[in-house]
Amino acid sequence: MTTTINAADVKKVVIACDAGMGSSVMLASTLKGQLKKTDITVVHTPVGQIPADADVVVCHQSLAERARSGAPGKPVVTFQVFLGDPAVNALVQTLKDGGDVSG
Repeated sequence: MTTTINAADVKKVVIACDAGMGSSVMLASTLKGQLKKTDITVVHTPVGQIPADADVVVCHQSLAERARSGAPGKPVVTFQVFLGDPAVNALVQTLKDGGDVSG
């Protein structure tokens, strides 16, 4: 099921991971840099501990179902590669320019 939120309502983006090998930490750091001129907080958390105040969850496609069950009613944006993935790039652009975030 797809959930949508307007970019203007996004205050917290959560990068959810599983293995803890550092790739998702790198992605969180990259997103923080890309969104530093916004009021959006970017945090990194295990997929099983997504905070209730998350507005958008970003995770690898293999974790999508776990993320959706851990963050019901929140858009879950999935990606295939940790850096430079088109889905993540589109998310950043939408958060900067406005519009709806779906996932």
